[in-house]
Amino acid sequence: MTKTNQTLGEFIIGHQESFKYSSGELSRLINSIRLAAKVVNHEVNKAGLVDIVGEVGETNVQGEDQKKLDVYANEKFIQTLINREIVCGIASEENDNYITIQGHNEKHNNKYVVLMDPLDGSSNIDVNVSVGTIFSIYRRVTPIGQPVEMEDFLQPGNQQVAAGYIIYGTSTMLVYSTGHGVNGFTLNPAIGTYYLSHPNMKIPEEGQIYSINEGNYVHFPQGVKDYIKYCQLEDEENGKTPYTARYIGSLVSDFHRNLIKGGIYIYPKSSKANNGKLRLLYECNPMAFLAEQAGGKASNGFHRILDIKPSELHERVPFFCGSTKMVEKAEKMMAEAER
Repeated sequence: MTKTNQTLGEFIIGHQESFKYSSGELSRLINSIRLAAKVVNHEVNKAGLVDIVGEVGETNVQGEDQKKLDVYANEKFIQTLINREIVCGIASEENDNYITIQGHNEKHNNKYVVLMDPLDGSSNIDVNVSVGTIFSIYRRVTPIGQPVEMEDFLQPGNQQVAAGYIIYGTSTMLVYSTGHGVNGFTLNPAIGTYYLSHPNMKIPEEGQIYSINEGNYVHFPQGVKDYIKYCQLEDEENGKTPYTARYIGSLVSDFHRNLIKGGIYIYPKSSKANNGKLRLLYECNPMAFLAEQAGGKASNGFHRILDIKPSELHERVPFFCGSTKMVEKAEKMMAEAER
């Protein structure tokens, strides 16, 4: 039975048998992510006191300015995962290509690959707004004992064995799923331990919040414009009041709020970005996995996100994610506008 005073370590051990590959490796992998998150959390919390905010002066593969904390978080997660010898490959939003990892015996016997956005929402670092880490875990598809290949990473999201995020905010939380619901753990900074604080998280079927950068309104497709107008509409006859607009600009933060309160997050394609901005492998797939495990929905406006077959590591897709009825309404308006 799930108890809210459980530590993350106790929870992982207690639920290991519910995972179909119960060799213990996945549990060790989640524990490694937990450890790296605590290290990054420590740096995020002291960012205003030391020279770790601001830009490095380099850009990542996406052409975005890399913040110092971006680089630090990327290095810490990669370093921790390599040192624990649990994964055979890592792909990060910050790196051009994937990393192949050998075990101590120089063999490639590990079964899992990790894909991650080590510090989502990094444009908010300098102004003390919540940021986060997003991770996604797959079993490799190439033969064990050989170096990983691109096909191990270019799997559709429906093949994920686990996914989650860490939000570094007023409190630090780790939220994850191994395909058996979504659970959230809050860090007690006094003793450095995560405790189960949000068991069996469920997103409301309907919500009152829509999260989108309306500053790009003129560049959005007609279906998105129609949905925004619907969100702002008051319909007394059907009991609908205008929705509340809430947009932080950090996917982890916006998703976390909507997961708890109900809402929809949209980052659509536009005339400035034909495939939107968010990355399928590092952001959309893990968040879509969590949304569905919590009873929500995620799509590109027309099709289920988790069924999309990736064609490249840094592929971008439009993203509609959140409460089921809200996403379905947006999809309906997208389809109508396409006719």
